[in-house]
Amino acid sequence: MKRYRLLVVSVAGVVLVLVGLLVFGNLNRNLVYYLTPEEAVGRRADFPDGRRFQLGGLVRDGSVDRSSGGLRFVVSSGLDATSSSVTVEHTGAPAQLFQVGIGVVVEGSWQGGRFVSDTMIVKHDENYRPPATEGAAP
Repeated sequence: MKRYRLLVVSVAGVVLVLVGLLVFGNLNRNLVYYLTPEEAVGRRADFPDGRRFQLGGLVRDGSVDRSSGGLRFVVSSGLDATSSSVTVEHTGAPAQLFQVGIGVVVEGSWQGGRFVSDTMIVKHDENYRPPATEGAAP
């Protein structure tokens, strides 16, 4: 009977260790981080032309230039003029909530001296406000 208990406890321990390895061992490969403009410029050598990564920051005021194929804007670490910044050329339609001053994460790669992206995620708050309708009470 003692051997049976020892066998059950040993098997349960091995199963728990394997489950832990599967859950937590693969977690690092599934996490996706983004670089701030300061980090992206500082680690430029780590990301040669064509190697994709995510860049995140705030859309600088007065930097948005829309075109038929997408838009060009500046992402900075902060809204002040002294913060690090990177010019982004985004192809395709921007996210619906895209605007100046909002947090944005773009995915793409360096191409020469510019960052070209094709995927955009914008940050928004958790409060939903439906669009105003005419004649509605405030």
